[in-house]
Amino acid sequence: MAAATGYTQRQLNMCGGDMTSIDAAEPFALLTPDFVMDAVESLGFLCDARIFPLNSYENRVYQVGIDEAQPIIAKFYRPARWSAEQILEEHQFSAELAARDIPVVPPIIHADTSLFFYQGYPFALYPRRAGHAPELENLDQLYSLGQYLGRLHAMGAARPFVHRPTINVATFAVASREFLLSNNNLPKTLLADYEKVSSLLIEKLDKQFGSVKFANIRLHGDCHPGNILWRDGAPNIVDMDDARNGPAMQDLWMLLCGERHQQTQQMASILEGYEEFHEFDRAQLRLIESLRSLRIMHYAAWLARRWGDPAFPKYFPWFGTDHYWQQHIFELREQLSRLDEPPISLQYY
Repeated sequence: MAAATGYTQRQLNMCGGDMTSIDAAEPFALLTPDFVMDAVESLGFLCDARIFPLNSYENRVYQVGIDEAQPIIAKFYRPARWSAEQILEEHQFSAELAARDIPVVPPIIHADTSLFFYQGYPFALYPRRAGHAPELENLDQLYSLGQYLGRLHAMGAARPFVHRPTINVATFAVASREFLLSNNNLPKTLLADYEKVSSLLIEKLDKQFGSVKFANIRLHGDCHPGNILWRDGAPNIVDMDDARNGPAMQDLWMLLCGERHQQTQQMASILEGYEEFHEFDRAQLRLIESLRSLRIMHYAAWLARRWGDPAFPKYFPWFGTDHYWQQHIFELREQLSRLDEPPISLQYY
């Protein structure tokens, strides 16, 4: 077994499982512990019957004990979310980064592929990595993270994803608004308020993105602290599942926290490390609140799209209540105001 090193048409042909044959209403209903172990053992591993589910809602992820060896991580993809080409393109990017000693965790390759199917379920295997979330108030850690993200983006800028989508207003805001309105997710008493504020926000987002010139590069896509495992003075960057094309700022802004002056210091530390390895156009600082707005809109639609999965009502019981939608509309109004504010300035850093 080794880390994935890329993919070819032969790989696509080899993995070629049917990704649309699973019950869409309960996509993970068959994933019992025995099923997971059988899937892992179908690749030649010998499980020791220790299996632990890990936090994941979009997919299902398990730590699986291996006889006389280190445990591995088995990730079962949500059927029909990504095509085989899209999954393997993400695997290839992870492998390229790992080959340059950029600390992402690439999937394991077996029999010339890193994407496998078991009774219709697409899955991948990963080496286990441990660690804790970075301390966002620790400027030294942010400087180090900036260095690694600069190196990641230098690789990401070499060429775009071909099969994976791009984060933009159309895919994250317009599509989210249309889904929520067409599926009657909002209470009738709040429908007009949502329609108005979301329309105004999209109009402003279009102008904001149009005012900043940037290249769409390959990104991690969901680089929040929970996807960074800090250990022995360095990060392990995990879960590239949301990798896509987009502006470099998408992988930086979620590392900010606290008041404006704190975020200014944090971004200065990140970019000090980042710019040692990759150029960054400071004009992208104007996109921080725009990207936050996209995430807020996309998150609400994501919950609505997944509500048929039994795990979502269990873990997000507050979703869909009048109080939730009132708070969501309030958040959108706040973002309208924030988009009019000047971006953080690094003039004195």
